[in-house]
Amino acid sequence: MSRLVSLVLLLALVLVGLAFAVVNSKPVELNYFLATREVPLAMTLVLTLAFGALIGLFFSLGMVIRLKRETLRLRRQMQIAEQEVVNLRNIPIKDTH
Repeated sequence: MSRLVSLVLLLALVLVGLAFAVVNSKPVELNYFLATREVPLAMTLVLTLAFGALIGLFFSLGMVIRLKRETLRLRRQMQIAEQEVVNLRNIPIKDTH
């Protein structure tokens, strides 16, 4: 059911994007320091959005790697602690009375 909802939402998003591109098809002048070029407004906005998403992904990659390393370290500590618990349970209790 959730796949169907996701598919419908994705289809709606694509349709809205296509409608946006059709409505904003007028060319704008894009100056990228070395030259200028006439490109459709919709393409300029989509490329800018994609470039911003890539930059955000690149800068968050360091945090993701750090958190993955910490998760691995904590899992190792948990395994060691669980093994210690198992070892302590296997030690026979000596009664001095």
